[in-house]
Amino acid sequence: MTEPTMRWQDLVEYSESHDLLAMRLYVLFSEPTNGLGPVLENLDSHVAHQTKLEQDGTMFAAGPFASADEESWDGAGMFIYRASSLEEATKIAESDPMHQAGARSFTVRPWMLNEGTFSVRLFYSGGKPRIT
Repeated sequence: MTEPTMRWQDLVEYSESHDLLAMRLYVLFSEPTNGLGPVLENLDSHVAHQTKLEQDGTMFAAGPFASADEESWDGAGMFIYRASSLEEATKIAESDPMHQAGARSFTVRPWMLNEGTFSVRLFYSGGKPRIT
């Protein structure tokens, strides 16, 4: 027996009508294609590209995945883009030097941010704040 599914648009409408954020974003899962070596070779250009996406407002969040035991990194990461469509998010991912070089492959999935909180603390002096 096949499990039931819900149309994505129906879930979007449910979220909007129940006073949830319903912010549509795109999550990209990026995996090494041939070990960590090629990832490290492309890391500087990748970080520069990601920083530009952050500065122009495309990048919502990004970062690497640790191993399950939190002891190592195999080169995998996740990015969340602001984009108008899956096609646009895919083009953004394809423009990443890491993917252009073939050091990583990726998949993109639509995602909707509904719940959570966000707080900002602004420090005028004293350098970077300690995260507690």
